[in-house]
Amino acid sequence: MSMHRREFLQVLAAAAAAGFALNSRELLAAQGGEKLYDIPRFGNVHFLHFTDCHAQLLPIWFREPNVNIGLGAASGQVPHLVGERLLKAFGIKPGSADAHAFTYLDFEQAAKTYGKVGGFAHLATLIKQLRAGRPNALVLDGGDTWQGSATALWTKGQDMVDACKALGVDVMTGHWEFTLGDKRVKEIIEKDFAGKVDFVAQNVKTADFGDAVFKPYALREMNGVKVAVIGQAFPYTPIANPRYMVPDWTFGIQDEEMQKVVNEARGAGAQVVVMLSHNGMDVDLKLASRVTGIDAILGGHTHDGVPQPVKVQNKGGVTLVTNAGSNGKFLGVLDFDVKGGKVSDFRYKLLPVFANLLPADREMAALIDRIRAPYQGKLEEKLAVSEGLLYRRGNFNGSWDQLILDAMMEVKGADLAFSPGFRWGTTILPGQAITFEHVMDQTAITYPMSTLTEMTGEQIKMILEDVCDNLFNPDPYYQQGGDMVRVGGLTYACDPNAKIGNRIQDMRLKGKPLDAGRTYKVAGWAPVAEGAQGEPIWEVVARWLRDKKTVTPRSLNTPRLIGVAGNPGLA
Repeated sequence: MSMHRREFLQVLAAAAAAGFALNSRELLAAQGGEKLYDIPRFGNVHFLHFTDCHAQLLPIWFREPNVNIGLGAASGQVPHLVGERLLKAFGIKPGSADAHAFTYLDFEQAAKTYGKVGGFAHLATLIKQLRAGRPNALVLDGGDTWQGSATALWTKGQDMVDACKALGVDVMTGHWEFTLGDKRVKEIIEKDFAGKVDFVAQNVKTADFGDAVFKPYALREMNGVKVAVIGQAFPYTPIANPRYMVPDWTFGIQDEEMQKVVNEARGAGAQVVVMLSHNGMDVDLKLASRVTGIDAILGGHTHDGVPQPVKVQNKGGVTLVTNAGSNGKFLGVLDFDVKGGKVSDFRYKLLPVFANLLPADREMAALIDRIRAPYQGKLEEKLAVSEGLLYRRGNFNGSWDQLILDAMMEVKGADLAFSPGFRWGTTILPGQAITFEHVMDQTAITYPMSTLTEMTGEQIKMILEDVCDNLFNPDPYYQQGGDMVRVGGLTYACDPNAKIGNRIQDMRLKGKPLDAGRTYKVAGWAPVAEGAQGEPIWEVVARWLRDKKTVTPRSLNTPRLIGVAGNPGLA
């Protein structure tokens, strides 16, 4: 019996939906993958935006969260939608390539089916392809680029600086970049970026006189239209990360100052104004309602892959708010049609970067090989094999975090352990070897010290309450960190809707209530205080993995949630 190609592709798509492992190229073709990156040019002003790549130069696996709770007015709204609810909101077909890109659904099978995502050599091919049809398009980097991998740490960000210059980045802002220290950041901008890349951040000032540390915006002309790209660095850098790394700089949201900068850019002739933001999407949505004159906010920080912009009404009109995911997994394409000195229409597409559909750019691939060559042996050291899926992303815990917690408690003999609620970090499939590079993907920071501290039950509760408020404060402007601190050994209940001081309840250690006055041994890592000492966390975890050789699936320690049943951000 003969079968036409169209019928064959239909069979492949049906088989994938039924759970069969298939050739990813063929399946992507079956779902129109051959046309995925064929986006007709629209208008005369074009932006290509990526963010939060966290120094991932090679294609990776990355699982999207199944817990991203929104409260109050944010409940059921973007970006607080997961799984089927996200698919329904954006009309995405279950079982499709887009469903895999934007949700956690059937992750293990879908990852095997569709292949890895991201990789700078593949991203470079996509950018070149899109730029060929979009003359003078600007490539915007939303930050969290110089941190997140072993090579980025060991080269002090130089690997990513070189890769981004080769990628053709025009404008960027920052967050984790600042954990390289103020002097290193300024060195890169003044030497590597001079005349090539604009580093913009209107909200970073000197602590003494309030002078601008960086250019507030870049003003460019594109196809006869003046455009301004205003930078907004992560406003809570000295709180979420060590203040001593940027001792003479102040940050903050500063929306009044933002309005002044928008007005200045408009006064300088900008017909299009976009904000390159590392606020996080909830903060951007609020800012868009308060500041006028911004045509679009191209956002990052919270790693939300949002297929279409949110249109936010304000006194001056409408501002589009987007967020472009993380780890090099997506590229946002924003086209404006500018007529009569203002935006008349737009088109937007958040493109998943499927490595199997985009051939590697030769020049970028060669650069990446050169960057990695001196470290290849160390990176590829096999520490153990994981029998379960290892991932990080989610409001309360991930299996990678659980592994880190388990390792710390066992190695340090702790009663309980804390691990930061970082959103970055790659994913490992069951049966895959855990290499030293994978461990560094979860831990590569400039303040990696592991600690063992004595804390009272009262202090433990205070820490949990404080971090929980950073996540669930009803005002986005007070949401100052990442996800909830990950907790090992201690069980607890959490009421996200309660007020600060009352969210954390029923804390128990080995089934017994935590005693407020008793002292406990608490393991942790990534202390933000200056002068902290301790073995780097990657050494602790690597030693534990070498001893285990095979790692069984992790049992996640997550809180018993109160008052959020049925929340669209909770699968």
